[in-house]
Amino acid sequence: MKKAWLAVASCLLTVSCSSPSTPDCIYNCAPSSSVGNNNLNGNNNHVALTEAQRLALFKYLENQVKKQWGDDDYLQAGKHRYVKYFDGYRTRAHIDFDNGKIYVSTVANYAPQATLKKAIEATLLMPADPSQVDLFSDKSIPLKGKPFLLGQVKDHENQNIQWPWRAGKYADYLIANKLKTKKLQHGTAYYVEINMVDDHLEQREYQYADLIRQAAKRYDIDEDLIYAIVKTESSFNPYAVSHAGAYGLMQVIPKTAGADVFNLVKNKSGIPTKEYLFDPANNIDTGTAYFYILKNRYLKEVQHPTTKHYTMISAYNGGTGGVLATFDTDRKQAMNDLNQLQPNQVYWALTNKHPKAEARRYLEKVLHFQKEFEAM
Repeated sequence: MKKAWLAVASCLLTVSCSSPSTPDCIYNCAPSSSVGNNNLNGNNNHVALTEAQRLALFKYLENQVKKQWGDDDYLQAGKHRYVKYFDGYRTRAHIDFDNGKIYVSTVANYAPQATLKKAIEATLLMPADPSQVDLFSDKSIPLKGKPFLLGQVKDHENQNIQWPWRAGKYADYLIANKLKTKKLQHGTAYYVEINMVDDHLEQREYQYADLIRQAAKRYDIDEDLIYAIVKTESSFNPYAVSHAGAYGLMQVIPKTAGADVFNLVKNKSGIPTKEYLFDPANNIDTGTAYFYILKNRYLKEVQHPTTKHYTMISAYNGGTGGVLATFDTDRKQAMNDLNQLQPNQVYWALTNKHPKAEARRYLEKVLHFQKEFEAM
């Protein structure tokens, strides 16, 4: 982490920043050589962050949040969790997609209820396009277009929340009837808890059905597999991020899978930006295109179709190298050994002997979800 900060600090000497400790300045340090290579839609407003800059953003966010909330109540966005800060990092929205809960909280000393109301409204009306929301700063959210949570939350009158006036009315109700407090290290937090509808997961699935169908057809990958990967990786949370540097619904890492897709499928140089991968259409396309690469390039020599299916899933999480290392340290010998086994034997090996425990669990989880989607 120290090296990451030193890299950013060195870069800051070459640019003019009014406040060198802000995320904007870190963004401005992105290498100019990546401009124009990373956005297939032709918009060159964003550049790909280096690893040092990405780590610096996480560290900056952590430092700012802990100043307001203390160490024990630090919370950061993840794969299945949306977290967005406002108002000098004193206010936050937290969506737990696995459990269908929304928490909006503030530690503001001045007018906490008014601050909380504004944050509730922003959360309920947040856009469906995650590229419009900066999770690494306390910037406000542009409330335009169809709300992402539309249909996933009902107000106290059991109505969908699409317009500012209804969001404001529901916020008033919550503050008047559901407001809670909690003592923190640095003061008192005021918060409300909102239950999502029972079928909130299915509501999100519907949002991406067309994109998944198109990608499956484009790259000849089963729709059920794409659905299972999205559910495993993000619970259909388009704002998903990870410390490994993965973004969006299918948790694509720009410098690995993203770079391969740009180079081998899109014939583009460079790597995709986080803004590019936060766009659901781009993310699903890129993640599915990577499965195409696994199927037709990296795992092309796998003979049995069921075995290939297992190895593709495992490689999506732990890499092709991890799959082959399960069978032998020599890649050529590993492929020969793999092809000598029955699919059930390959499955056993990948779920019991894979070098990474996460990859062992991953194959089981994806196949379980795929069966669910096949049955629907």
